[in-house]
Amino acid sequence: MLLVPAKAQLNTDRITAIGRNALYFEDYVLSIQYFNQVIHLKPYLSEPYFYRAIAKIQLEDYQGALRDCNAAIERNPFSPGCYYARGYVYRQIGEWQKAEDDYTQALHFSPENRTYMLLRADTRAQMKHYDQALDDIDQLLRREPQSASVWSERGRVSILREDTLSALEAFEKAAQYDKTNPAVWSALGVTNLMLNREDEAYVQLTQAINLGSKWAGDYINRGIIHYRRHNYRGAISDYEQAVKIAPRDAECYYNRGMMRQEVGDYNRALEDFNKAIDLAPERIEMRYQRGMVQMQLKQWKAAEEDMKALIARYPYFLPAYYVAAQAKLQQGNQAAAYRYRQQAHDLEQRKENLQAQQANQPNTDLLVADAQPQKRDYRKEFSPNAAQNQSEPSEEEQKYASKSRGTVQNKRQEVVNEPDILLSYYSADMSLRRTNYYHPLVEDLNRKEILPSTLRFTSQEIALTAEMVDFHFSEIKRLTQLMDNAPTAELYFARAMEFAIIKDYASAVDDCSKAIPIADKDLETIICFCRATWRSRMTDADYSLVILDYDQVLRLQPSFVFALYNKANTLCIQRAWAEALDCYTRAIALDNDFAEAYFNRGLTYIYNGERDKGLTDLSKAGELGIYQAYNMISRFK
Repeated sequence: MLLVPAKAQLNTDRITAIGRNALYFEDYVLSIQYFNQVIHLKPYLSEPYFYRAIAKIQLEDYQGALRDCNAAIERNPFSPGCYYARGYVYRQIGEWQKAEDDYTQALHFSPENRTYMLLRADTRAQMKHYDQALDDIDQLLRREPQSASVWSERGRVSILREDTLSALEAFEKAAQYDKTNPAVWSALGVTNLMLNREDEAYVQLTQAINLGSKWAGDYINRGIIHYRRHNYRGAISDYEQAVKIAPRDAECYYNRGMMRQEVGDYNRALEDFNKAIDLAPERIEMRYQRGMVQMQLKQWKAAEEDMKALIARYPYFLPAYYVAAQAKLQQGNQAAAYRYRQQAHDLEQRKENLQAQQANQPNTDLLVADAQPQKRDYRKEFSPNAAQNQSEPSEEEQKYASKSRGTVQNKRQEVVNEPDILLSYYSADMSLRRTNYYHPLVEDLNRKEILPSTLRFTSQEIALTAEMVDFHFSEIKRLTQLMDNAPTAELYFARAMEFAIIKDYASAVDDCSKAIPIADKDLETIICFCRATWRSRMTDADYSLVILDYDQVLRLQPSFVFALYNKANTLCIQRAWAEALDCYTRAIALDNDFAEAYFNRGLTYIYNGERDKGLTDLSKAGELGIYQAYNMISRFK
């Protein structure tokens, strides 16, 4: 559990300030723990829910963030930042109308906030409400007539509206006010290319590249101009650069394949088309050019297969029928070739299909890339500073050594349960977690000081040094000498702990078995628990014996929550999902802040096909300090 000094526990303003500092420095997991404390002390406050929602948004836990935004708004319905945050969450889950409503409410309370206005404009554009989107942007331009970013946004919406001339005018304004931004010149170049103004487009794309553009699309689009001017060397050079910049971009390979096809380099053209289709198999139109190259290489069957795929997707694309007919003819099947040609002829003669033919045609030419994105794209990133009505910090990305800092949902984690919780003398840092690693039986045993060190619950033991190993071997020797005179349950258990620490689980289990018949009820409970954890770690583990030990612990002490949790983990190993879920649920009922139980129950729900329940539990586990949960949420959602 995250701890703060006793005096500070009552000072919620101070805890909130510490949490906000953690939020500012992108320590999202830690900030959640501070806001949890404030919520626990003063659940009627709106602020901690709001700040916790911001942290969860950054971790892409949108389900958890939505719950917190709702809680914040219930407690304070007049905070624009809460509506902005919730509107962003609605956008991420595709609830566009709800997002627009929330941005409108945010603007009601903060009408001058440009981020709210821009996001509402973008939301309206996503809903194809282009006139309303442009109204928002024009309102901003009346306040900021020299804002390049707002003019760029106007150009973007105009492109979506298919008003290319208005888009060109807007991008020209953006270039006028921000001459050093390669993204602006990129947008201008693309727009002029769409208008077939190749001279202007060439100059503007070159300007974007000269200004340091790292966007492959600028090279792709300039390569198109080289191609149209029959400057194949220049086109190939640009596409080579595009492939270096974006080796996972299908357009780079497709366009380079077109160049190679043009100059008769069919084998390498085929390699490029294969790569492009591997990267974007849904782009069926790419198969036409690949089929044409396969025809040149006399790969008749492969060419026919590509044409058949095209015909299935574009039944009015007549060239595919004729190429397929030629491929069949080359394979010696004249009847099939005739059928392809007859199908094409019938489609061509039926006048009622003319409109369908014109509308349902693939683009088999060079592919034009979109404009270069802005470095900060408010459409894709959430701004906690905008939510709090603060100015933005430096855009330079901060790097952290801590695994729990920053956008931890992007740090890939192995999909495995949190491990068993056991008793040990050593424990790694688990300060972020809210789980109550305590039981009065263990506290009483520690108070008696019959063991050489303090027992503690942990799921993360530390590695032993050579000196520590030597110490524990000497302890085994010392305890064995004492037991020669008067063996007791306490001495057997003490020696079992030493054996377990040096990983001699067989000897540890043997000593536990000798201690249990002569131990009192409280000590028997602890020893049975430890024997179960050590049995489960043996290479030839008998899980039926492990479960018998946990059941005995629970008969002796029904509140021993860690026995329930470990039993559930053992049931998961046996793929007994329903029984495991029941044990996790009972453990959570005993400790509502049991982070590991929420995490493992979440994964178990997912294994069992109940994804929504699983994501809810993973969200709670992340809230309670298991930062790895956010990577699971990001992957399974």
